Amino acid sequence: MIARSFRDLKVYQAARDAAGTIFFLSCGFPVEERYSLTDQIRRSSRAAKAMIAEAWGRRRYKAVFVNKLGEALGEATETQSWLDDARDSGYLLPERFDALDSQYDSIGQMLSRMIDRANDFCKHSPATDYRAIPRVEEKASTSEQLSNVEEFFA
Repeated sequence: MIARSFRDLKVYQAARDAAGTIFFLSCGFPVEERYSLTDQIRRSSRAAKAMIAEAWGRRRYKAVFVNKLGEALGEATETQSWLDDARDSGYLLPERFDALDSQYDSIGQMLSRMIDRANDFCKHSPATDYRAIPRVEEKASTSEQLSNVEEFFA
């Protein structure tokens, strides 16, 4: 299946699911953890998901795509660090920790594969390949520029 949206990506779906689970579980963290552990684990888990979406939107440029996926990988790894703290503090049962940690391992592996295969994701069909649009010459007059641009609007 060809992904037509970031929502079609398995890695996005997994990150979204994990972030939702973390939000639900973190509702049970002590109130004194609100501005430290609770806020940080929610932020990093949501950021991992959001960076995947942003990478998809910026895949026209391979370097930016890879950079955003790298940021998503960093946020996913940070989330695992916060999961360690939640487990060590006794806020997560070992089974819950193991399941989430494994889920983030899988997310990290998928992100690493996407980074390694960035060329496969950065190809566009002609309908979305903006490189196929003729460039307007920089030295052209304003009226020439307008006539060149008008052909793209019906």
